[in-house]
Amino acid sequence: MAQAQQFKIKELEAFTYKGVNRRGKKVDGEIKGTSIAEVKALLRQQGITPSGVKKKPKSLFGGERKISALDIAIFTRQIATMLGAGVPLVQSIDLIANGADNKSLRTLMQKISVKIQAGLPLSETLREHPKYFDELYCDLVKSGEASGALDAIFDRLAIYKEKAEALKSKIKKAMFYPIAVLVIAGIVTSILLIFVVPQFAEIFAGFGAELPAFTLFVLGISELMQAYWWMFLAGMAATFYLVKKTYNNNLIFRTWADGRIIKLPVIGNILNKAAVARYARTLSTTFAAGVPLIEALESAAGASGNEVYKNAILFIREEVSSGNQMHIAMKQTKQFPEMVIQMVAIGEESGALDSMLAKVANIYEQEVDDAVDGLTALLEPMIMAVLGVVIGGLIIAMYLPIFQMGSII
Repeated sequence: MAQAQQFKIKELEAFTYKGVNRRGKKVDGEIKGTSIAEVKALLRQQGITPSGVKKKPKSLFGGERKISALDIAIFTRQIATMLGAGVPLVQSIDLIANGADNKSLRTLMQKISVKIQAGLPLSETLREHPKYFDELYCDLVKSGEASGALDAIFDRLAIYKEKAEALKSKIKKAMFYPIAVLVIAGIVTSILLIFVVPQFAEIFAGFGAELPAFTLFVLGISELMQAYWWMFLAGMAATFYLVKKTYNNNLIFRTWADGRIIKLPVIGNILNKAAVARYARTLSTTFAAGVPLIEALESAAGASGNEVYKNAILFIREEVSSGNQMHIAMKQTKQFPEMVIQMVAIGEESGALDSMLAKVANIYEQEVDDAVDGLTALLEPMIMAVLGVVIGGLIIAMYLPIFQMGSII
């Protein structure tokens, strides 16, 4: 443990060096180490006589690219492939680190490799980085270490991560289009009200006649936007910040908001199907890996991504721990489709619950994919229609007085 603590303190950092190799040729480059003395020793082992070594300065604009969930999914697949091919664990991690384009990921892999070489189990090493490896991930790795089937566990984890990222991407795509419509319409309307409508207002000032009510309404909004556009912008930013902060920190508000979101037309249907798919995929992966059903349900609740479904899954967990069948508890929550409940009931009776849940996940992931494609096809003409109504309404408001004057003449 003392040795492990020593490794915990000394973390690898990037150093730049200049020197001369065995052939007398000047060389320079970058190398990882814990100190300048260690880097010099490493260079001498490589046959390089260092003339200068210094710590690499960090970038002024945020430094290295952050590690994303997709990076972890790719890492998991790479580990699964290498372990399946018989490559030792430490060597697999070192190979992935050397081939990683993301420097942050490379540093993380090097830290993990050092800890494993110090004698720490992989699952315990991963737990030191909860930002990238959650409890579900670490628990499955631990079960793989205990059973001696780490390659199979990583293969299951890779499938789970890949499916989860694909599902997340589809949900983001579904949410992007409605937001895009509103943002584009807002930007176009603001530009017209602040820069174009005032030009017409100057023309109307010389008419000496009463303007139509619709035109006066638009001119009034234009004056407000010109005078207080910064207040509108600050108000929108403050509202977004407060809603986001309240959602993250207030359980009651988050539960209320999640309950309303899943009842929205079209979007709500997609989010409901995504929640069912995520529940089935998580439960299938953990249960098939040998995790007890009670713990698997707890993991599924944590990975649900929606407070309504999280509460429903925790209720199922309590019912199952009391001795009730899972499909009966699912029916009592009134959150799961009848088809899913029936498939779970068949899985429980046949003793093939993990494979049945995997089939449910496949079905609902495909349904989410189809629903998102349908939403995309539906919203593309709607974007044009909304923009047409907004821009057309402003144009009509501005030209209405001109049309009235033409009819009088």
